[in-house]
Amino acid sequence: MLQNIRDNSQGWIAKTIIGGCVVVMALGSFNAIMRASHHENVAAKVNGEDISLGELQRAQENQRMQLQQRLGKDFDASALDEKLLKDAALKGLIERQLVLQAAQGDKFVFSQQQVDQLILQTPEFQVDGKFSAERFDEYVRRMGASRMQFRQMLEQEMLIGQLRAGIAGSGFVTDAELQSFARLEKQTRDFATLTFKADPAKAEVSDADLKSYYDAHKAEFMSPEQVVIDYVQLKKSSFFNQVNVKDEDLQAQYQKEIAGLSEQRDAAHILVEVNAKQTEAQAKAKIEALKARLDKGEDFAKLAKEASNDVGSASNGGDLGYAGRGVYDQAFEDALYALKNKGDVSAPVRTQYGWHLIKLMGVQAPDVPSFASLKPKLEQDLKSQLVEQRFVEVGKQLESSAYEASDLSQPAQELGLKVETSKPFGREGGEGVAANRQVVQSAFSTEVLEDGANSGAIELDPETVVVLRVKEHHKPEQQTLEQVSAPIREQVKRDHAAAAAKAAGEALLAGLRDGKTPIAQAQNGQTWKVVEAASRSQEGVDPQLLQAVFRMARPAKADQPTFSGITLNNGDYVLVRLNGVSEPSATLSDQEKAMYRQFLASRSGQEDFAAFRRQLQDQAKIEKY
Repeated sequence: MLQNIRDNSQGWIAKTIIGGCVVVMALGSFNAIMRASHHENVAAKVNGEDISLGELQRAQENQRMQLQQRLGKDFDASALDEKLLKDAALKGLIERQLVLQAAQGDKFVFSQQQVDQLILQTPEFQVDGKFSAERFDEYVRRMGASRMQFRQMLEQEMLIGQLRAGIAGSGFVTDAELQSFARLEKQTRDFATLTFKADPAKAEVSDADLKSYYDAHKAEFMSPEQVVIDYVQLKKSSFFNQVNVKDEDLQAQYQKEIAGLSEQRDAAHILVEVNAKQTEAQAKAKIEALKARLDKGEDFAKLAKEASNDVGSASNGGDLGYAGRGVYDQAFEDALYALKNKGDVSAPVRTQYGWHLIKLMGVQAPDVPSFASLKPKLEQDLKSQLVEQRFVEVGKQLESSAYEASDLSQPAQELGLKVETSKPFGREGGEGVAANRQVVQSAFSTEVLEDGANSGAIELDPETVVVLRVKEHHKPEQQTLEQVSAPIREQVKRDHAAAAAKAAGEALLAGLRDGKTPIAQAQNGQTWKVVEAASRSQEGVDPQLLQAVFRMARPAKADQPTFSGITLNNGDYVLVRLNGVSEPSATLSDQEKAMYRQFLASRSGQEDFAAFRRQLQDQAKIEKY
């Protein structure tokens, strides 16, 4: 299993994890993902380690966003159970922490060289297909993290991925299991159906029916809780006409811009690690022997594949790709930039990872643009910086003024803003400003809704900040029967129509089962719809019906079909006659065997990993607050 874990730490799993890291961390503050440094506002403790409320809130919001992206237009925020959402988010955080602790406790390691390699190869950190240190730093800054913090987070995710891939990839399938699954999967069934349509138009509904339904479902007929808010909105764009950029500042920014340009160097290396299995002297002797072989004319790429301990680059001949200064260990960087010509190889270099031989594969000199060509960009950048500074200052002023005021008219007047009023909206949100989840949460918070306070500053997007207060609060009220009689009538009609269809279908089903009604006389004005050799994924058949067909007992004899019935989601009742079951041939092609084996092994591995997580949870000390 350990070898399987190591093997699976490379390739697709690595790309998936680092892609997930970038996406997850881009959703919110890095500090909301990394472990809290204080034991305040703790949501849970896992074997003594904290999960903060900030982490939980961010995870809960991420789950909401994922649901919204997955469901699209079908997403209904009002149908979400906030407690279930919170519980699911906390469960996920606890499971992550348990697996991370297990990986760390079992001494799994993802080397710094492998972290380097992942960062260099991540598309989000590249420009025109090549690593950009500026792009990388921009991403890290946007997350509110340092390079070291990002590397730590990435290393944690890779450790989790190693353990998950190793256990999940260790599943296996016996030949008997394979044959049994194939037999069931490839089985086909011959059946026929009669459909009894549920027709709400023919259903009769009395006033007593309406009242009975209303009395039984009163809790469903409450008016929604809603609020109307007043709010003031601060827009960053409004400050652009209020700032000016000086010529001397433009010149200074230009010099800073071109000074930041540096050549990119494509390096390849051979690494010999110093570790528990290889001493300093042994590693040095090995790297010197490799250098001697290179001096005699052996191919660098071939030696890298043969001897380098950096598994991330060895398969590529040791090539690390293009990168600028500030990416590698300082000793590595110094040696790389000391090489003069393409193809030169350094003397052995010692870093924290071990001993290296470094080859210069190529150099890309920077293009220095003229001041005139950069001026529009420089002016925009400097103006954006001044606007950002002004935006932050006024945002703090707005929040401070709103905190001290009893309404929003005073802060609005002080800052020349307009007090706006929303349309009514509930906890699921609404239109305009109420479409923002933070606005909804703030409006329904105890401080704002019940205590009548102004909210803090809420960032709608990087360009907009709002402060709000509740103007009106409409509490849920019981709706009268008269108010909801129309939707109740439609629902009762559907229920009555479905019940009538089922009664008619079950009467015929009973006659067919006991033999009193011959199949030939069962049509009752209808025609059996015959389906032959239907598979489990048969197109053109309702999935609900298809599932019922494959649950039916097979006929005892060829001329003795079995019968069943099912009510579909639309209320129709379908009578099913199962005529026969066909088994597949015993022989499977090599392609079929490989496909089934891969699927079953993957499913088995996932079940193994789920069992492993349950075991960790059973043995852990978990405290929820």
